[in-house]
Amino acid sequence: MNAYIFPGQGAQFSGMGLDLYEGSSLAQDLFEQANHILGFSITDIMFQGSAEDLKETKVTQPAIFLHSVILAKILGEGFKPDMVAGHSLGEFSALVANGTLTLEDGLKLVSKRAMAMQKACELKPSTMAAVLGLDDDIVEKVCATTEGIVVAANYNCPGQLVISGEVMAINKACESLKAEGARRALVLPVGGAFHSPLMEPAREELADAIENTFFNKPLCPIYQNVTASAVLDAVAIKSNLISQLTAPVKWTQSVQQMIADGATLFTEVGPGNVLQGLVKKINRDAQTASATFTKEA
Repeated sequence: MNAYIFPGQGAQFSGMGLDLYEGSSLAQDLFEQANHILGFSITDIMFQGSAEDLKETKVTQPAIFLHSVILAKILGEGFKPDMVAGHSLGEFSALVANGTLTLEDGLKLVSKRAMAMQKACELKPSTMAAVLGLDDDIVEKVCATTEGIVVAANYNCPGQLVISGEVMAINKACESLKAEGARRALVLPVGGAFHSPLMEPAREELADAIENTFFNKPLCPIYQNVTASAVLDAVAIKSNLISQLTAPVKWTQSVQQMIADGATLFTEVGPGNVLQGLVKKINRDAQTASATFTKEA
């Protein structure tokens, strides 16, 4: 069975999406529509902007989303998912790809999400840290016993977890995790504590927008970050998407479940190949690929 997977923040690069724009008239139309919806030329920043320009959350999230969904659209008949999943922001790309959301509605939600997250980040000094070489339960225990707000935020693959929370609590937790034998506990260059209780103001803001958006019946199941299981019901998808900002991304568990449900090939749609690497670490026998398209003559 074909599983299509969609990356999240961190996969951006200068020049992203230019090959799609130049190689497909449909991609060109969709990018121009996106500029119009956003009210600024995101294509200028994607194609010519510096790495610094692309780091801005309000640019990063729509840029990665557009790269993924436009690539999925121009694959045409070649895009035949039996199941989809996306890492954090990538969940919105996956929901456009499986027909739950229109591209326009997806883009508006992603833009709102980015702005709401940016605002929440400015309320309190917060960050995230990557923890390598420890079992999940040890990391969870250290988070639970550290003073302040710090939680497990991304279960990326066995032995690779990201924690999220207040700056002081993260620094303390990193010290404790090294003492517990972590190979590395490294504070990440991110602007805030994504997938933690500190995102509650953003969750509330985005909840309204999600509630007021029409969700179609999906063409195939999405394995959502919050549940790590196949979801086909539009009402359940909405509710899980609302919970996503303050809940952990259960990527390891999602991939394991997709394999248990019959996934044989994981195709990453969008910039980079980070998710393929994680899939291989979760199950070394899994087949992975990057989505590629044929340029118009």
